[in-house]
Amino acid sequence: MSHRTTLKLRPILCSLLLAVLLQGQAFGAKILIPMDAEGQTAHLKAYGVAYAVLKGGLSIDWLLNYKGGSFGMDQVEGIERMCKLRGVTYTVMSDAEYSGILNSVLDPDFNGDVIKLEKPPKVAVYTPPNKEPWDDAVTLVLTYAEIPFDKVYDDEVLKGDLSKYDWLHLHHEDFTGQYGKFWASFHHEAWYQNDQKSAEASAAKHGFKKVSQLKLAIAKQIRDFTAGGGYLFAMCSATDSYDIALAAEGVDICESMFDGDAADQGAQEKLNFSKCFAFKDFTLVRNPMHYEYSNIDNTEYRTAIPMNIDYFTLFTFSAKFDPVPAMLCQNHTTTIKGFMGQTTSFRRDVLKSSVLVMGDFKPANEAKYIHGEYGKGTWTFYGGHDPEDYQHMIHDPVTELSLHPSSPGYRLILNNVLFPAARKKPRKT
Repeated sequence: MSHRTTLKLRPILCSLLLAVLLQGQAFGAKILIPMDAEGQTAHLKAYGVAYAVLKGGLSIDWLLNYKGGSFGMDQVEGIERMCKLRGVTYTVMSDAEYSGILNSVLDPDFNGDVIKLEKPPKVAVYTPPNKEPWDDAVTLVLTYAEIPFDKVYDDEVLKGDLSKYDWLHLHHEDFTGQYGKFWASFHHEAWYQNDQKSAEASAAKHGFKKVSQLKLAIAKQIRDFTAGGGYLFAMCSATDSYDIALAAEGVDICESMFDGDAADQGAQEKLNFSKCFAFKDFTLVRNPMHYEYSNIDNTEYRTAIPMNIDYFTLFTFSAKFDPVPAMLCQNHTTTIKGFMGQTTSFRRDVLKSSVLVMGDFKPANEAKYIHGEYGKGTWTFYGGHDPEDYQHMIHDPVTELSLHPSSPGYRLILNNVLFPAARKKPRKT
């Protein structure tokens, strides 16, 4: 059997295994998976259990702000077995006990709500085929939580395959065609040269003279995916470089070492900020030797911040009136360790007025976690590279999530993964 055939069979086998796992009689009782700090020791695995339950055809109540955003579902033997296998803490209770919890969550005086999760989102990650799961925080946590996803890249995006998916994450890509602006430090290294050759080959294959033109075409396909109702998530350099690429459509912002000719000296004045999702009025960093795209990123403006006080704070939203940001901020703490990246965070003065800031670090006047709507869809940008690696460097070892099974920084990623499964549950009047 070929490797390709095996990959095609794997989703079918996984679905069959889930059906077997979740088969059996519901016992007229409920399972509660608590998500607070005291009640759960495997928060990240709990999201994987929730996804598997949805995949098995069952629905879930997401109890916003109740014990850290707990999950409630019918008691089925297979779910209990799965929780035990994955080390996820759960409680079995009667229908009457569970109804009492629902009533307390829906109480007008409690900032909570019940969100019905019904259909597991189809998840894709835009990432080069040669990248390993540990190259990116999202693929790392999806793998750890055992949430299935497909890798897509230039061929699949330009073929129109994004329409097959509900949720898309952008691996820390450089959509401007400047290869991450790593040229000054790494252009002599084999990995950089191989990445450049691969990108140039992909551009030529698809009829583009420059990598920047290919990446713009990809960015526009992603824009259309979002406008059509898709859920877009991005971290690190995929956030600001994406908006810069959209704003620079038709403008050459790449110097000769990136695309063979000089950049347009009037590029700054030709940017069209109306095409951006999140940012406005930013200034490009034109120097190719400078490891930065623009002044969107706050990394260089926060150099005096010591690691021991670098914590960002999640905002508290009204679960009953603002369920979307309330879902995206579910956690067992509102204070989360900061972490850096090529794009660490976003300067507040370049955010569009329509952007919703969900997490920030006020001493540096920066936003860390932001959200917005585009067309019928939504986007979420999360600054930094790895929530459990403060200053990730090239060639650093893999982050072992088994050492961080309840990482609040990683929980934010998984909130976004479950977000498309949500349907607002009507409240009793």
